[in-house]
Parts: sequence; C-alpha cells; structure tokens
Amino acid sequence: MTISTLIDKQDNFEVIRDQIAAILTTEVASQIALATTAGKPNPDYWKLRIFTERSNPWEQLLNEQADRSPIVNIWYDNSSFAPGKSNISERQASETVYNIDCYGYGLSKDDGGTGHIPGDKEASFEVQKALRLIRNILMAAEYTYLGLRGLVWQRWPQSVTVFQPQLDGRQMQQIVGARLALRVVFNEFSPQVEPVTLELLSVGVIRAEGGEIVLDADYDYLAP
Repeated sequence: MTISTLIDKQDNFEVIRDQIAAILTTEVASQIALATTAGKPNPDYWKLRIFTERSNPWEQLLNEQADRSPIVNIWYDNSSFAPGKSNISERQASETVYNIDCYGYGLSKDDGGTGHIPGDKEASFEVQKALRLIRNILMAAEYTYLGLRGLVWQRWPQSVTVFQPQLDGRQMQQIVGARLALRVVFNEFSPQVEPVTLELLSVGVIRAEGGEIVLDADYDYLAP
C-alpha cells in the first residue's frame, strides 16, 4: 500500500514562518505611516528590513550605498512533538521555535561637541529598537494567534540573546545582533488512509449457553 495523494503542500511550520514575516512587514509599513501622520521628524526611525532563512543578511549593512535600517531575519530552528496532545494517525502537536535575528548598524561620529559617539553604542541602540518593535508587534492582542486562529494555539517569546556577528573570524564592531526566540504551538497534519466504505452490514446477537455473547456478522463492502 502507498500514499494515494501527492504531498504538494507546505507544512504548517513553513506557513507560520512566512506569516511572521508578513505580519512584521505589514506592521512596519503601518508604523511608518502612523509616524508620518503624527508629524514625527523621521518616520524611517520605525523602518525594518525583513528577510527569511538567510545566513548572513547583515553583510548588506557593510555596503556604504545600502539602506542602513536594522535588518530582521526569521528562520526555523527546531520542533518538538507532544504525543499526549496528538493522535497516532493524523495530527501531531508541535512546539516550534523560530529565531528572529535583528542586526543594528552604528557608525562612529562627532557629537557636535568635544567628543564622539562610538559606532558600537549606536549599533546597540539600533538593534534594541528593532527588538522593541518586533516584540510589541508580535505580542500585540491583534496577533494572539498570529492571525491564524484555529491553527496556532499559542505564541510566546522564549528568550532574547545579544551577540556580535563575525566576518572571517573577527568581530564586526559596527554591527550588533540580537536573537528573539519565539515559541509557537500548533498542529501538523499528515495524509490519511482512505477508509473502506461498507455497503451492507447486518449483525445478529447470539447468546451462548454460558451467557457469553457471540456476534454473527454479515457484510459486503465496496472495493477501492
């Protein structure tokens, strides 16, 4: 026996990863529009550049001609499955972690007085701003189920870790990274065996001398 249906769908862990990216992209654009309407002097303060499944998107920040807005990269990390919340044939309850990596860039500059602003400090402020926006967006009441109610049971920030990206074995002082690990609980589904349809089923109940019940069944079925 083989599976009778073509497996040409995305699994839900892929759907949710793409949904997180879509939420952040949509809400960042909305924040920029709100800042513009509110008359903020620099609406691009709320700008983030969103990527998925990239290994080193922060390298773009090193290009002097590039947009130096903070970069965000969403990538699938791991899943664990809970047998007690699943069934053996159709549904697997999954607890999945998505890493949301943020990168901020800072350039040392004169503060207009007697000193200067270090680039690493500015990079830290930029990445912390990105983390602030991301956490507030994803944990807003509007996204309790990440816009996928009925599929997603829960989303929760698991941890935040700050790190220093490296290039060719040396730390990039102008760039600071931070990782928000987001835990999402949802169901994965698998193909099902097509059941045999019974055309006729008749059952007679017979009681033996000792009181034991014996069923006498007669049935026909539709061939697959």
